[in-house]
Amino acid sequence: MKKVVLAYSGGLDTTFCAIHLTKDKGYEVHAVLVNTGGFSTEELSQIEARAKTLGVASFNVLDVTNTYYQEVIKFLIFGNVLKNQTYPLSVSAERILQAKSLAEYAKRIGAKAVAHGSTGAGNDQVRFDMIFQTILPEAEIITPIRDLKLSREEEIDYLKKHGVSMNFEKAAYSINKGIWGTSVGGKETLTSNLNLPEHAYPTQVSEHEPCMVLLTFEKGELIGVNDTHCDNPVQAILKLQELAGPYGIGRDTHVGDTIIGIKGRVGFEAAAPIIIIKSHQLLEKHTLTKWQSFWKNQLAEFYGNHLHEGHYLDPVMRNLEAFLEDTQKFVSGKVTVALHPYRFSLVGIESAHDLMSSKFGSYGEMNKGYTAEDVKGFTRILGNQTAIFHKVNQTLSDNEN
Repeated sequence: MKKVVLAYSGGLDTTFCAIHLTKDKGYEVHAVLVNTGGFSTEELSQIEARAKTLGVASFNVLDVTNTYYQEVIKFLIFGNVLKNQTYPLSVSAERILQAKSLAEYAKRIGAKAVAHGSTGAGNDQVRFDMIFQTILPEAEIITPIRDLKLSREEEIDYLKKHGVSMNFEKAAYSINKGIWGTSVGGKETLTSNLNLPEHAYPTQVSEHEPCMVLLTFEKGELIGVNDTHCDNPVQAILKLQELAGPYGIGRDTHVGDTIIGIKGRVGFEAAAPIIIIKSHQLLEKHTLTKWQSFWKNQLAEFYGNHLHEGHYLDPVMRNLEAFLEDTQKFVSGKVTVALHPYRFSLVGIESAHDLMSSKFGSYGEMNKGYTAEDVKGFTRILGNQTAIFHKVNQTLSDNEN
């Protein structure tokens, strides 16, 4: 029997794929769930129990949460990446690492085929396929839902015929939870004018009293929340999410261009990611030079877009990561954040690398590093070319008249 590694989540589509590939196609199916921080221990146990009833040869969970941070999230923070100045790439970044992990697992067990449950209507099909065809160029990529053009109703009928017992009622909202945010899709996100209602968000607002949070960064990475020094940045992200999530912070609706060329909307909640990115960005404003900030912003926007569209394995991404990491040498310090229901505000920073040091003067008040004559000379030189341009062209204009 030919081995196939199936990207398995336990939902309708991947459950169909597991049975179809086993019973109809005769594959030896190895179901793999790649956990990037979005599943609880109880959920994983339930998914495993169901998988074992479907006839798969094996079921495995690959917990790659720390790898996800080290290989992807870290650079999204370094780059302050928010697609269209809004979305922290909660799902697209996750899919890239899941596909990469699946491909590497298939190599380890000698599988000559990989499968996923993507339809033909979204971005994920491109992300999975691009990673697979690069890491496993000789492997067959099987996509039953896309290839058979199946409707949800046809999948349900098929599973019922095979005795599968599960909740077939489609939830009003589709939820994809991960450590770097939770996406929320529903009937409202299929329109251009409606917002998600309060009850659609998985985390309901339960905190109403404002509170202050102190975030500690070291070389661009979050390592402490309040008085807690975390063992690793993943722990810090989870700690901040626990504090900020109940305030309803980080909710928004992203409108963007999909890989396949159409516009799309998705709701999301990402309290920790949004606060971390904005806090990190404020710290950088104090610790980076003007031109470091300028070029980092240009390259980070490209990095985020390229990642979103599935080009994670493009070698230019490693080049950009090296640049982003190098800019973080002095991005260390503490950022104070005020949490309020549905919003947060950045209070200020403390850093030994703060370039707004009073040793060199106070903006608009006093300078200590130069004289009035220095400024007069500097201004004359700075504006010299512009002055020449206007003098030359004004003279030409006067002659023409």
